[in-house]
Amino acid sequence: MDFSLSKEQELLRDGLDKFLSTRYDLEKSRAAAKSGPGWQPDIWSGFANELGILGAALPEDVGGIGGGPVEVMVIAEALGHALAVEPYVDTVVVAGGLLHRAGGPVATSLLEKIVEGTAVVALAAAEASSGEHWQDISTAAEPDGDGWTLRGSKIVAMSAPLATHLLVTARTDTGTSLFVVDLDDPGPGIEMHAYRTVDDRRAADIAFDGLRLPGDALLGEEGQAWPSIAAARDEGAVAVCSEAVGCMRKVLADTVVYAKQRQQFGQPIGSFQVLQHRMVDMYMEVEQSVAAVYLAVLNIEAEPAVRARAVSAAKATIGRAARFVGQQAVQLHGGMGMTEELAIGHYFKRLTAVQFEFGSTDYHVNRYAELTNS
Repeated sequence: MDFSLSKEQELLRDGLDKFLSTRYDLEKSRAAAKSGPGWQPDIWSGFANELGILGAALPEDVGGIGGGPVEVMVIAEALGHALAVEPYVDTVVVAGGLLHRAGGPVATSLLEKIVEGTAVVALAAAEASSGEHWQDISTAAEPDGDGWTLRGSKIVAMSAPLATHLLVTARTDTGTSLFVVDLDDPGPGIEMHAYRTVDDRRAADIAFDGLRLPGDALLGEEGQAWPSIAAARDEGAVAVCSEAVGCMRKVLADTVVYAKQRQQFGQPIGSFQVLQHRMVDMYMEVEQSVAAVYLAVLNIEAEPAVRARAVSAAKATIGRAARFVGQQAVQLHGGMGMTEELAIGHYFKRLTAVQFEFGSTDYHVNRYAELTNS
């Protein structure tokens, strides 16, 4: 099977790599994450207006290019290699997919703004009572005149502090529904507790206490949102797997360079066979991860059970590999590996967080087993 990229996909990758290598400074990015707004809006604007990557995988009728899962894989891997904190996966992949499947004037307008770079949309789906099982929803939306009233809470809503809009899952009389909340003017009844995660990203816990929403805040058909949410979660999982591949490629390359330079007993530590074996093991984990991501990308548009099995296989593989590659890189760098000054420490934190996004490694191992035995 031919896994080579098309000419257009190669141009997309090369253009993004060039942009990130010349414009995306890791030190400046960490400063913005730790003490600034949490990201670099000018970089996001560049993604939209100079590169067009925010619309690369979105439909042409909203200003996108009409690409698909392969374009998402290419973009996410490049962003992972540069350790970008901008909310591409949360806004374009997850929220973009949900809005596209929901359809309607509100969703179309938001998609157009995402492509333009003027809207950042985040999904609020996880709840403290349900953990990783997003389908167990306590947050409720009740009809209120010509609108809705929202009550409940969400936890670890990634990129919510950066967002202009939230997509919120809620239980209605007919099942799981999806609502959009405009954060520019939400009105009373919403409280957001924002924080920085271990990998220098922004998330929030959100409480809804009688938040009043207009009638058109309901996206798609009432009670019919779960299949789309399940698909969006799998799409997000594959995207962060691709991102992790970019991170691991960078970590492995930096470790090999360091092993050639670091001297011990009068010779580079890379000349010691036991350390060579470690780096070969790291390389094998990366290559297995690449193969698993390809499998998931090829099946992301398949019927739900096939899609879920391929995604869980990739997420479980990536979870194991991210842990191994990250830990080995830190150990081979010695104490320097966990310092703020060295890039390896930042990549290690991201690879640690990836293991838990869109379902932990254990969650996906269990889901794969259930799907395989059913």
